[in-house]
Amino acid sequence: MARFELKLPKMGESVAEATITNWLKQVGDKIEMDEAVLEIATDKVDSEVPSEVSGILVEQLFNKDDLVQVGQTIAIIETEGGDVAVVKQEATPVAVAEVAKTVEAAKDSVAAPANFSDSEKFFSPLVKNIAKEEGVSVAELESIKGSGKDGRITKEDILNYIKNRGNQPAVAPIAIGTAPVVATQNVAPVAQKAAPVSVNGGDEIVEMDRMRKLISGYMVASVQTSAHVQSFIEVDVTNIVKWRNKVKDAFEKREGEKLTFTPIMMEAVAKALKDFPGMNISVDGDYIIKKKNINLGMAAALPNGNLIVPVIKNADQLNLVGMAKAVNDLGNRAKAGKLKPDDTQGGTYTVTNVGTFGSVFGTPIINQPQVGILALGAIRKVPAVIETPEGDFIGIRQKMFLSHSYDHRVVDGALGGSFVKRVADYLEAFDVNRDF
Repeated sequence: MARFELKLPKMGESVAEATITNWLKQVGDKIEMDEAVLEIATDKVDSEVPSEVSGILVEQLFNKDDLVQVGQTIAIIETEGGDVAVVKQEATPVAVAEVAKTVEAAKDSVAAPANFSDSEKFFSPLVKNIAKEEGVSVAELESIKGSGKDGRITKEDILNYIKNRGNQPAVAPIAIGTAPVVATQNVAPVAQKAAPVSVNGGDEIVEMDRMRKLISGYMVASVQTSAHVQSFIEVDVTNIVKWRNKVKDAFEKREGEKLTFTPIMMEAVAKALKDFPGMNISVDGDYIIKKKNINLGMAAALPNGNLIVPVIKNADQLNLVGMAKAVNDLGNRAKAGKLKPDDTQGGTYTVTNVGTFGSVFGTPIINQPQVGILALGAIRKVPAVIETPEGDFIGIRQKMFLSHSYDHRVVDGALGGSFVKRVADYLEAFDVNRDF
């Protein structure tokens, strides 16, 4: 008999760890090659880990809810054949710390969440996110000596602090409803306890699932990070509607793909981003990061009501056929729960189709660390004034609203408004004689 080490596979360039959410096979169970052994979750998607061999599961090295690093051995499978050396890995200090942190967070769920916006000091979004994930309080963060410009705390500063946290003087925790304990001078005020929710006898209490908790955290963090402002514009898409109705059957017959309005809109957005690269950026503290690639996020609703944003990489390099295939592939895999972690990484700008649910327009929340998001409203038949050389007259046109939310810290109204106007211009100038 040989013993095979099943390791956590690499799941994407920026994914270094995952949480075990469920063991599909138990010790003693027979496993076939490519059969799923366990389910894991990253901060974006859930997926399965299949076995690379056939055999018997003889050991589980981690439990449900444990955090595992990419490359760590998570299970031992006994197979037929020669001996294979097995090193029973224990969770690394990072994994142990993460598990301990999870347990501690669960016990301390009644503690007031850190509100970094209350501090008089500036912290970059990256530093705040690390602090939130590691349970670093506002008082602790303010006590760190920064090595950046003007004494600002860098990523390395907070990571070094967390690494040596056990040797740091303890900062007294502040419980909800009690007076703040002043450990140092200029400690930020404690966030007020949320108003209690009344529960009646017939009410049902349902705990948020893991993804909904993550989405909730992302949305709150985005609003606290970016100064959201919106621009709206109405677009005449009559020519697009007529063209799609004319070619959609031929498109599906030739390409084996359905042609929706989404790839047409995405094509226009990618063109506009090339014209206005100031919308294709991210912010890190006082620094603006200009993105080389145009990677369009495509917000997609899941069957359970949650939201996920798969990314079309290098969208500006795709023709309409390529865009349609990318949109359909990501959308179908999102609905089937088959997205890979790397499918949701690297987005530089996001588009969400609120018109799918009948909304005329919306004010979407920016997908951090991006600086803009465009909402596509429902296409409607409306009476409109049509200008001709012979004069104006009233006619029925197909129109929709584009709603552009952008980060006013780095995107002013001129840029935010000009960008969405350029998207509208591309859509209204759509060539009805084009091929697909």
